[in-house]
Amino acid sequence: LGNGDACGAFQAFSLFVKAKEVPAASRCPGGGEGVRWRCCRQAFEELPGIHRHVALHHSGDVGRQAGLGAGPAEAGGCPAGGPAPAGSAARPSGHSCSNPEISWALPDTSHLSYDDLTSIILFFLNILFLFAYLCHVVGSQVGEVLLYYCYCEVRDPEKLCAWQKALCQHLHLTGKVRVASEGINGTVGGSKLATSLYINVMLSQPLFKNILCQEDFKSSAGGAHCFPDLRVGVFKEIVPMGIDPKIVSYKETGIHLSPQEFHREVEQYLSQATKGQSDTILLDCRNFYESKIGHFQGCLAPDIRKFSYFPSYVDENLELFKDKRVLMYCTGGIRCERGSAYLRSKAVCREVYQLKGGIHKYLEEFPDGFYRGKLFVFDDRYAICSNEDIISACRYCGVLWDQYKLCSSQHCRQLVLTCPSCCNKGLTACCPVCQEKELKVTSRASGQTLKEECECTRRRPRVPIEHGSPRMLDTGK
Repeated sequence: LGNGDACGAFQAFSLFVKAKEVPAASRCPGGGEGVRWRCCRQAFEELPGIHRHVALHHSGDVGRQAGLGAGPAEAGGCPAGGPAPAGSAARPSGHSCSNPEISWALPDTSHLSYDDLTSIILFFLNILFLFAYLCHVVGSQVGEVLLYYCYCEVRDPEKLCAWQKALCQHLHLTGKVRVASEGINGTVGGSKLATSLYINVMLSQPLFKNILCQEDFKSSAGGAHCFPDLRVGVFKEIVPMGIDPKIVSYKETGIHLSPQEFHREVEQYLSQATKGQSDTILLDCRNFYESKIGHFQGCLAPDIRKFSYFPSYVDENLELFKDKRVLMYCTGGIRCERGSAYLRSKAVCREVYQLKGGIHKYLEEFPDGFYRGKLFVFDDRYAICSNEDIISACRYCGVLWDQYKLCSSQHCRQLVLTCPSCCNKGLTACCPVCQEKELKVTSRASGQTLKEECECTRRRPRVPIEHGSPRMLDTGK
């Protein structure tokens, strides 16, 4: 950008933010500032908050006002309501440093500048809060997002949590990391230099030695802007299945198949299934909203909303799995570790296999293979793409569409597929009940995050029972 373009862009950005101000008379009485800006049915009390929101989600609007055009990701506009809140932030307390398995070493970054460790995205957000035109056109290729997990025995989870938080802050990474006595599960974003340093330090950590390897880290284009902040905490499970790890252990997992082996198995399964001769079930153990926008051809995708419902789904459908070969898959492999262990514990399947590295690793080797559509991810991107297929539709008009937004109702945190045309008509909720509720509360919205109470979610069976032949999803290339 030239100097004139930069000045014009900054002015357009400032005017856009100014237009979102709440009139002084409508602010919190009694001397407090309260809510000062509103945008996309979201309330902001501090300037950095509204700046970040506009920079990430309104590049098209700001770009057009500045006369620079929109970035490539602007067709869908802003995710109404903003990102869903993540888990609790870490609160390291006093803990012993006597455990020799955990090293407190941090990488030496004294020779690196702040700009080396943070991508161009963060530079503009923190210094100029420049619009997301730069984020999408320039910044998305500067950083990346890592996804990984490691099952191992952790004797001092609190200590590992504190070290992990210090490491991420040292490298200016954002994201979510879960630590438990059974291991660690994380997804972090930052500049490529920072993520590379992060991987090197993780691999040199004595606790993970000979367990975690370079191939266990899955990466995709992104950066620190893909997460609202850094959340590191200690939990009972590194993936929330709701079953005590001592009862169903990761040590009892299914047989791991490489992407090549899994591809051959799926190819054989689809060939036999067309002839009605298959004794195999291709099982997607993700949530329904994930498989809705992308899945393997011919898979069984349980209509469940949380992975913690998966054990109940297995219990209610045991007859379905009797004497079957089961091929399981998920995003990065971690849900299959515990999910396959639980399925094996029921002793009804002939054999249980799982895709090593998950869909992430499969798409690295077979971007145009048997997985069609987008891959859902749990960050502000919502999905990443490897092929051009769109296999889902707008909730209102039925046109092909696969870009999620949050339901616009303040009482709901569900995701909704609503195309730009329907958004322009005000159809931004996940169901008619939420749409009507939103109209009632908009005039008295306080900016408070309310507990989810979506009627369409309540009507969804918590654990679906498959009657007769299982419902298989299919998509043609």
